[in-house]
Amino acid sequence: MYDHRQLFPGFPGFPGGGQGSGGGFPGFPGGGQGAPGSPPQGGQNQPPSGPPPNFQPQKTTAQGTSGGPGLYAVDPGAIRRCLYRYTYIWLRRDSFWFYPVYVGRRSISGWRWIGFTWVYYGIDLDKIESFTCV
Repeated sequence: MYDHRQLFPGFPGFPGGGQGSGGGFPGFPGGGQGAPGSPPQGGQNQPPSGPPPNFQPQKTTAQGTSGGPGLYAVDPGAIRRCLYRYTYIWLRRDSFWFYPVYVGRRSISGWRWIGFTWVYYGIDLDKIESFTCV
């Protein structure tokens, strides 16, 4: 189990986080500037200008996962090819369009579509069951 205070220091909504603490997700305004693998600052970290595609891709078990039944692990190298692309994410009990802007060893962050707008969001790679990018 991750201690989110260490993974996402200063991110509002996480214990120990908050506004103005200088932490946050790498590549997100106010936190982690210069972190290895973080996107260039500026226009690269903006949400997409429009909504994601108007369809849900078909899920296949081979997309971005490895291991047997019940064992899921998304390789950071596999999902890195989806940076700055519309990506459909399947978690164990949820699925959504995502626009990743940062890939770390154990997590990704970017913009999640919530039906009418993009919100910044982070996901542990071991929570992702499958993904595909378009």
